[in-house]
Amino acid sequence: MREFPPFRLDTVNQCLWRGDGAAEERVLLAPKAFDVLRYLVEHPGRLVAHDELLEALWPKTYVQPEVLKSHIAAIRAVLGDDARKPMFIETMSRRGYRFIAPVTEGASASGAAAREISRTAVTPAGPPPSRTTNLPEAVSELIDREAELGQITALVIEHRLVSLVGAGGIGKTRLALKVGRHLLPEFADGVFVAELGPLSSAELVPATVASALGLTHVAGTMSQEGVAGAVGTKKLLLIIDNCEHVIEAAASMAEALLRASPGASLLATSREPLRVSGEYAYRVPPLDVPAEDTQDMEDVFSHSAVRLFVSRARAAEPRYVAERRVAAATAAICRRLDGIPLAIELAAARIVAFGVGGVAALLDDRFRLLAGGSRTLPRHQTMRATLDWSYELLSESERVVLRRLGVFVGPFTLDAASAVAASVDIPASDVVDSVANLVGKSLVSADVGGAIVHYRLLETTRTYVREKLIGSAEFDHFARRHAEYYRDLFLHADAELETRPTAEWLASYRPHIDNLRAALDWAFSPSGDVGVGVALTAATVPLWTHLSLLSECRTRVEQAIANLGAQVPSDPGRDMRLYLALGHAILHTRSSGGPEMNAALTKALALAEIMDDIRYRLGAIFGLYAHRLTTGEYRDALSLAEKFRTLATETADRSDVPIGSRLIGLALHILGDQPGARRYLEPLVRSRVATARSSHIILYQYDQRVLLDCYYARVLWLQGFGDQARRLTESLVDYVRTKDHVLSSLYALLIAACPIALYVGDLTTADHHVRLAFELAARHALEVWTVWAQCFEGVLLIKRGENGAGSQLLQSTLERLPEPAIHHHMSLLLAELAAGLGGAGQIPEGLGVVDKALARAEQTEAGWYLAELLRTKGELLLLERVPTALEAAEQCFHQALDVARRQGALSLELRAAMSLARLWRGHQRVSQARKLLSPVYRRFTEGFGSSDLVAAKALLASVR
Repeated sequence: MREFPPFRLDTVNQCLWRGDGAAEERVLLAPKAFDVLRYLVEHPGRLVAHDELLEALWPKTYVQPEVLKSHIAAIRAVLGDDARKPMFIETMSRRGYRFIAPVTEGASASGAAAREISRTAVTPAGPPPSRTTNLPEAVSELIDREAELGQITALVIEHRLVSLVGAGGIGKTRLALKVGRHLLPEFADGVFVAELGPLSSAELVPATVASALGLTHVAGTMSQEGVAGAVGTKKLLLIIDNCEHVIEAAASMAEALLRASPGASLLATSREPLRVSGEYAYRVPPLDVPAEDTQDMEDVFSHSAVRLFVSRARAAEPRYVAERRVAAATAAICRRLDGIPLAIELAAARIVAFGVGGVAALLDDRFRLLAGGSRTLPRHQTMRATLDWSYELLSESERVVLRRLGVFVGPFTLDAASAVAASVDIPASDVVDSVANLVGKSLVSADVGGAIVHYRLLETTRTYVREKLIGSAEFDHFARRHAEYYRDLFLHADAELETRPTAEWLASYRPHIDNLRAALDWAFSPSGDVGVGVALTAATVPLWTHLSLLSECRTRVEQAIANLGAQVPSDPGRDMRLYLALGHAILHTRSSGGPEMNAALTKALALAEIMDDIRYRLGAIFGLYAHRLTTGEYRDALSLAEKFRTLATETADRSDVPIGSRLIGLALHILGDQPGARRYLEPLVRSRVATARSSHIILYQYDQRVLLDCYYARVLWLQGFGDQARRLTESLVDYVRTKDHVLSSLYALLIAACPIALYVGDLTTADHHVRLAFELAARHALEVWTVWAQCFEGVLLIKRGENGAGSQLLQSTLERLPEPAIHHHMSLLLAELAAGLGGAGQIPEGLGVVDKALARAEQTEAGWYLAELLRTKGELLLLERVPTALEAAEQCFHQALDVARRQGALSLELRAAMSLARLWRGHQRVSQARKLLSPVYRRFTEGFGSSDLVAAKALLASVR
């Protein structure tokens, strides 16, 4: 015994135990995984290199590195070890492994372990000479099935009949044979496999089983009872492989053996359970595939489906190298093949001809691509042959229903299946029965983990039955029913927006997005119905908006609007929704879509007035307000905000009145009236009344608490309350993490959290927020936000003293981002760019940038950052070192002070005062510098850890 609590490793009897005394239990590990663990435990505390392990456990045999990784993963699973915080096995990157837990040698066995040793002392560990088996030798390593092997092995020991159930190609046979080899020591009279696949008649099942078991004397005719009687009391394991096409006979044979042969255990493989009393059905899962939004390409190769692909690709093409360059294509292949081992093996074999990228591109013609499999097993030669095998075993009604289900893409509910697939010849009740049978036969998968059961076809199965549906000339009929079903479903979803919590609403309707896309694609196709498509588009705007899929929303809405006219009669309510959605989508997806956005929102407002729909009038006014912010028409924006607030007072519940107040406060903030902005914003923050309705996301694009807190935090910082501003933004970042809305998260990060962190000098936090925003925007293809995040990357470089690189990055990104995209934020970014250019020695260029920014601010009345622009110009003038620079710089600093004081912007007043104080100190006007800076500094009541206040304190000390 070697002990590393709470485990004991018996290296003589090949057993691993967990716990102690009565609670002691045996932990099952596949033989090779056990050998790996034993070797590491026998060398505790020492780095065991990969090559050493491979040479010790697989001498003179080439083994893929992924095989060793899969065994380590299986060991971690049973030990409950976490690779990131290991308690037992430490991974030394690219080198090997170290067993880090203390190991005690020679620990005495007790409890269950002692009984096991006693039993194995009488029964030799190896198979006796009389033991027989007809199991074929393994021809290749079974990759990444350690967890399944352990579970199935335990089930076979506990239950007399275990059925491995799953789709064709999922790997049922290989798992069963591997379990059989592992359990040879447990069955005194052997482990045998009866292969039923080649049988053409169910009558041959008893004879096939008898032959597999080596029974030469069976009493009477070759019947199930006769075979079972001949087995008698033998302790054996029989694997009955490929039962589906003779399922009744296989079930009868199993029942006879269980009844007449108490020592026999059975392990069956089938695409559906045998449905015999005492059966334990184990559904074989597909291999693990990378998630669609996986960003870490290194992580791709840790998934079992990818490891299988890599192993088989190397076997087919020794020059193949698994590297980042092919990671995305490899992940896509494994996802589209649903982790089915046979399909992955067939695809990997084709890289010889097409390469990884070529295989990924050709998957749409997957049945031609996935050919060239086993020459000895006809149904595994191609995926089509595998599916033909399953399809032909179905009843006629099951074939019809499965064919019609091919119209679905992604998950669907039983209600959807009944509504779409039912017909005169197959009523809805028969559809329900057929779906249940198809789940049982592993042709439809069911996800029962949520409140609503969702069904789906594996991609290869869906492609196969969709071909059948098109070939039956029924496709357009059932595609229409599919589109009409989802149109009605999303009309109901729209009505539920105000009555269900957003998270619950999204959980119900998000799973339908792939079917929604398929329905729209058909509706706008030559054989589709554009009327259904337009109605469906209008009904699904809330889903696109909540999921922040705004580029796709814009494309779909533009498509619907383009089809309005003779084919699609006018409907003001529907069209109002489409135009409002288009205006909002343009705001976030087109950096220079001003005229189009204005036209769409003006049209939406006109239709809302025709309909006398106050909510959509408010939504359109909000959109026009946002448009005015992008064009720099801040006085017009303020007028629209006041119009919004007046209209909101006419609504029944008045819940939109606070939003009007927020819009007014924001406009005042941009115009430079910080006390006025605070008067409108502060009561809303205290009351939290601006986040009440789910429809706010649809009408106003963002979570209203996010918008409110962002600008209130900026006002707080400008007025000198840096600590409060920082606490508010960090709280806001925590808040948006709990919400499933990307746009609101991006707004919180880039409008407030990142700038406030920069203002107070916390570059680490600012960097974290920028990176998070960049990942979110890139993942959701929100180009404007992606470029904006890159702008702040440039600002961070400048703040860290890398002026040349930072100003170059910031300038290049601003050139990609026309002013309307972030109009009222340009003052901040241009000030930083000017400072970066000055720090890089490009003083004339910096002055050109700041003069441009000042002209913009004057033209649009965007006064909120005017004081900082003036101060920045003064600092650049000092760098010129020309005779007139000193006077001009001093004048800029005085102007900055006046503007900051007039606006109530204490933080900007401090910055201007410090610049002027440094200038005076350098020219022996120390007393004036102190008298200027000291009263400004004393007006602060918090934020003394910020970089500005730390610098101000040091400057004051230098002028005493």
